[in-house]
Amino acid sequence: MAAPIVPASTRSFSVDEARARGQVHGAPSAQAALGAATSQSLLTTQRSLSTAVIVGVVVLQLATDFVAGRESARILARAAFLSLELPMLMVALSWAFRWSVAHNMRAGQALLTGIGVATPFGCVFGLLYGLVAMHVPELRLHMPNGVSLARSMLVGAMFAQLYFGLWALAFVYPSAVESARVRLLQAQQIRADAELERLRTHLEPHFLLNTLNAIAGLVTEDPREARRLLACLGDLLRDAVQESGELEPLDKQIAWLRRYAEILEARYRGSLRFQWEVAPECEAALLPRLLLQPLVENAVKHGALRRGDGAGRVSIRAGSRKDGTLVCVVEDNGPGMPDSDVRAGAFGLQSVRRRLELQAPSASLRHESSSEGTRSIVEIASSSRRG
Repeated sequence: MAAPIVPASTRSFSVDEARARGQVHGAPSAQAALGAATSQSLLTTQRSLSTAVIVGVVVLQLATDFVAGRESARILARAAFLSLELPMLMVALSWAFRWSVAHNMRAGQALLTGIGVATPFGCVFGLLYGLVAMHVPELRLHMPNGVSLARSMLVGAMFAQLYFGLWALAFVYPSAVESARVRLLQAQQIRADAELERLRTHLEPHFLLNTLNAIAGLVTEDPREARRLLACLGDLLRDAVQESGELEPLDKQIAWLRRYAEILEARYRGSLRFQWEVAPECEAALLPRLLLQPLVENAVKHGALRRGDGAGRVSIRAGSRKDGTLVCVVEDNGPGMPDSDVRAGAFGLQSVRRRLELQAPSASLRHESSSEGTRSIVEIASSSRRG
């Protein structure tokens, strides 16, 4: 049996799903190639399954005739007519469905269109079967008053509606289920994007306010240094607000943090110093933008600067495990954190945790604290860092 045309609305689902899941990346041409390949694969699979359903029903119908002991001539005739009628009807219904979608019809209108297509097909093939039965007695239709073309057409129209329902079950129903699933994924992605944007718009003013407070202390003590740091802050803000996607390479984020640390070291000269240890093999690893900044800020404000001897230290380390998991550690030598690992109203730490949940569900953030300091550890699996 020829493979019927799958309704057009199913052709874009695989691409939409890939975009909804965030698995289509790279240049537009690469996206198009990947989307086309995925769409073609799913289209072929759906065609095969739908055709198998229809063939199975036809075989079941013929098997019923055989078990009922009906003559082989009648069974063969039914098989011949079904092999002609069903493919043509399936193609016609698929084109009618595409036409209904293109003209933005309501469900009731599309249903009436399908009935309007199926009915003439059933009448025509019922008429043909009746004409053949008149000349081939072996195909007798078991009608009390003999073969009636009108009755034959009515029976054909009735079976055509059954085939219309079969077509809807085999082709439209899977399409509708897949469409609903993709729309749900898209809605979830839209909500996640909106929340990420909200977190980002809250984080940037939060960072700006704290950094300006750090520079403000130098305005009277060392105006020249304050002007230099304001220029550095301008560079930081330019990089922070640029639209370059939600992910960035680790080396770029570390470079940004170094400039941020320079401002803090100048503001708290002699009381704060930073140490850096970044493995070269993980510099290209991707992670959410500005992810580590709240951890560094928290380590400075609530860790290193709370020492009484002015020997505050913050260490930033990054490396990777054998399985490719990126591990970033921000450690201070402060007095440690209280029992609760996140203070009430600590927006920075809460935003880091929530961004990881949204952008890298398999990632984790944990804190280890003692009287010798606090360590914040971010672990991001390689499968969550595809850009």
